[in-house]
Amino acid sequence: MGVQVLYSFVIYALINAFTPGPGNILALNTMTNYGWKKGKPLYFGIFAGYFFVQALCAFFIFGLNNLINPIMNVLTYAGAIYILWLAYRVAISKPDNKTSDKQPSFWIGFVLQVVNVKIFLFGITALTGYITPYYSSLGTLLFFEILIATVGTIATLSWVFFGGILQKTYFKHYRIINIILALLLLQCAVALLLH
Repeated sequence: MGVQVLYSFVIYALINAFTPGPGNILALNTMTNYGWKKGKPLYFGIFAGYFFVQALCAFFIFGLNNLINPIMNVLTYAGAIYILWLAYRVAISKPDNKTSDKQPSFWIGFVLQVVNVKIFLFGITALTGYITPYYSSLGTLLFFEILIATVGTIATLSWVFFGGILQKTYFKHYRIINIILALLLLQCAVALLLH
């Protein structure tokens, strides 16, 4: 692998990881609603889901090419339905009033990533476009997928950070912000179905 290919891979990974996607938008919304402490289980679910999905991508690319297309078709529709449900939940959510029993959970974040076709496509296209022409061992594929998941986790943390900065503004204008975030999630679901 040459320097130019590695450079292109890094740029591709950064752009894909930092652009708005379901995980980043949910992290932003959870931070503005619940803050870091209450939202922590959900963030860890998102991070764990990211690493889980990227490891799956490495295994698929390594030896299960024939299973990728049927699974991706199922995940596309499951992901779109789940993201639409999240968009609805974001649109109707209100800032935490301290009396609510509902807490952001690890499993909401984890399941979101498992059905998040964006990160599946991200992992698969990164490997097939930049890595497999040069390397084919499972260890190398896993290494690059862990690198991708780490960049994705850093990107999600940046969205959490900005959620913390925007928290006061969010409490004043939560209805408008929730509608914008829900529309971004709706756009993610539509993009999945049209891809």
